[in-house]
Amino acid sequence: MKHDVNTLSEDMEALKQIIIEQGKIIQAKDLKYQLLEEKYKTLQRIFFGKRSEKLTPEDELQGRLFDEAEDGTSSINEEPGKETSKDVTAVKGYIRKKTGRKPLPANIPREEIIHDLSEEEKKCSCCGRERKCIGKEITEELDIIPPKIKAIRNVMMKYGPCDCDGFFHSGEPEIKTAVAPRRMIPGSIVSPGLLAYTVASKYADALPFYRQSKIFERIGVELSRATLCNWTIEAYEKMTEFMTVFEAELKKGNFIRMDETVVQVLREENKRPESKSYMWVSIGYPGRGRPLVLYQYHSTRSRDIPYNFLEGFKGYLQTDGYDGYNRAASREGIVHVGCFAHARRYFFDASKLNKKDSRAHRGLQFISRIYEIESELRGKELSDDKFVEQRRKLVLPVLDDFHNWLLEAKNSVLPSSKTGEAVNYTLNEWSKLIRYLDAAFMTPDNNETERAIRPFVIGRKNWLFSNTPRGARASAAMYSLIESAKANSLEPYAYLRFLFTRLPETTDRADLTSLLPCFLSPEQINC
Repeated sequence: MKHDVNTLSEDMEALKQIIIEQGKIIQAKDLKYQLLEEKYKTLQRIFFGKRSEKLTPEDELQGRLFDEAEDGTSSINEEPGKETSKDVTAVKGYIRKKTGRKPLPANIPREEIIHDLSEEEKKCSCCGRERKCIGKEITEELDIIPPKIKAIRNVMMKYGPCDCDGFFHSGEPEIKTAVAPRRMIPGSIVSPGLLAYTVASKYADALPFYRQSKIFERIGVELSRATLCNWTIEAYEKMTEFMTVFEAELKKGNFIRMDETVVQVLREENKRPESKSYMWVSIGYPGRGRPLVLYQYHSTRSRDIPYNFLEGFKGYLQTDGYDGYNRAASREGIVHVGCFAHARRYFFDASKLNKKDSRAHRGLQFISRIYEIESELRGKELSDDKFVEQRRKLVLPVLDDFHNWLLEAKNSVLPSSKTGEAVNYTLNEWSKLIRYLDAAFMTPDNNETERAIRPFVIGRKNWLFSNTPRGARASAAMYSLIESAKANSLEPYAYLRFLFTRLPETTDRADLTSLLPCFLSPEQINC
């Protein structure tokens, strides 16, 4: 509200009230400006800044540059009479990497080419006798043979009737033909090797089918993009029972991680082409350290999706703070675990926007200490029980200090600011965040799922979208196979070739289970 100086009241109380009102207006505008500036800087960093969340040495020392009165709390585990983080700076040691070129892998086939002197050059110029060979010098260079296509001709031999007297009364068929091998896609020209190559090229190497088509064209074979797409979809539809076994085995363990990312599908029923659909990613552990990674396509981000998927599962579920997982976690027998990496991300974003406010940096310090302890203990050979015991002993004091700091900071930060969002998110998730302490197989974050999502995101930047839900579901299945193979140290192409060769001949459920990546070794798929 504007006031005319010439008509202002001379009453002091009225003037004070006007000043108070104007102060509130200015404060509100300052707050609005601060929030808009934070949004602007956030967008600027997203589009033009570094994506890495790793703290630089300058970031590590950032909190020491400004007055700690803003914070109003003590340092982590600060005790009277001891040096604090304000007095000393810990510098992590490192191992210098050996410089120079690495030797070529020993498993690469070698072709030896002998370079020798001519017979004339071997002779002594004085007496004419041949000089003695005293050794050799060896250098290696790496060569490559471009992809070669060959046609495999399956010849099924046919045999006619025997000309003996009793044959025509024996009841045997007059013609016998050797049985043709079963194939993933009968009637097509694709072999297990070619199917594995095209699938691995797209989903492991992010090479879209239209580019593959051009590559095949250069080596004299015409394979259209549509043909490659159809092969992938038909292969997926032949794997329905196998993927059912895949999902069932994934849920047999007692720990599942989940996350989701967007995908665009052009021809989705009752949806616009530019609307968002979702790829849901789950990681389960049927065997210790042997994960299965499952991608599932859904047109929505509904909370019913994880709820239905986790039916029958008993154990720990680790996710980010998306509310859609809460309903699934409410099932009896499921314990919901949070993700410190997401909490850290909130503090990291806040620290980049307002470097004069040390509170965001203080939050990062607490979380960094949690990860330091985790890393130190993981580097030791401890039994599970001993690991859990040691982790609790070292981490709980840090968590207690962190929680107390969060409660104090909540009263001194604007809830709508980035620092306020970080504090509130961490407090809201606190009971879930600390549950990772229960078992040795759990970590403070859900980063393994995010790492599984990354190849999909890279591929999406190349092929941009799926044409139909049918194609999106086929893509989900292929990503599941490839990322599960990689997670179990299997070369993706070799595993896919192994699977596509044996799957048509396998019908028993136990045999299908034996084809899962978590139950195979590199030696088995290369035999």
